Amino acid sequence: MDNSIAADLHKVIEPCHSFVYFAPETQDAYAEAGLKGQWMGYFASRAAAMGAVTRPVVQATFYNFAPVMVDRAFPDAWTLSTPERVLDARYSVVDQALRRLLGDMIDSDDLREAAELARTAALAADCAGRPLAAAHQGLEWLDAPHMVLWQAGSVLREHRGDGHLAALLRAGLDGREALLSVAAIKPSYRDFVTNFRGYTPEELAQAQASLQARGLVDAEGNGTAACVELRQAIEDDTNRMALQPYRAIGQEKTERLIDAVAPIAAAIKGA
Repeated sequence: MDNSIAADLHKVIEPCHSFVYFAPETQDAYAEAGLKGQWMGYFASRAAAMGAVTRPVVQATFYNFAPVMVDRAFPDAWTLSTPERVLDARYSVVDQALRRLLGDMIDSDDLREAAELARTAALAADCAGRPLAAAHQGLEWLDAPHMVLWQAGSVLREHRGDGHLAALLRAGLDGREALLSVAAIKPSYRDFVTNFRGYTPEELAQAQASLQARGLVDAEGNGTAACVELRQAIEDDTNRMALQPYRAIGQEKTERLIDAVAPIAAAIKGA
């Protein structure tokens, strides 16, 4: 099985998970659970599967966020709420949002098949050395097919994400350098780095200087050929490490999973 199939799977699985961070339903659901503000909701809801972990654990797991952003959410999140309440709120967001986004598709045979195939892959995932994936894999499984699809997608997404962090560490990139090395070859990503990860201009300048010293960016922060090569190596490494669950279920089921999930992902993105 070629590693590229892991990338193909990621393209369709990611929308089936990540809408939970942007759905308007999050605002009321997390407020009712006791949380304050969008970012506390983000950090607490994504970390809740691990239990009431401390700020350093969240910072280590989320890797490329500035520590100050995590500081604003922890430890306050676990004094204002509990992981159990936050998980219930997150499930409520998923249920409401998917019913809104998918319409009649939510009761389709294709969605049920996609959910079962995704769960089979998620249960086959070896989560050794992948704490966030292991935490999500260890949660009690939900019943409704659309919830199963989201939950399985979460395991597979975090399995890939944990592996991606290992690839970044192997490449010798810290959180800031990881972000800037992408922005260096994808200029449209720069606003995201500047506005949504919490680093100061001084911190980003230090990281850029480090990348420049390694020959990965020029004086203007544009990526060099070495940067392009490194980022491709990281993606190849990520795909290689993400392949295991799909190898476990076999080529035929993996290809069917891609075909079954693709229209669901397209509907979510289109809405």
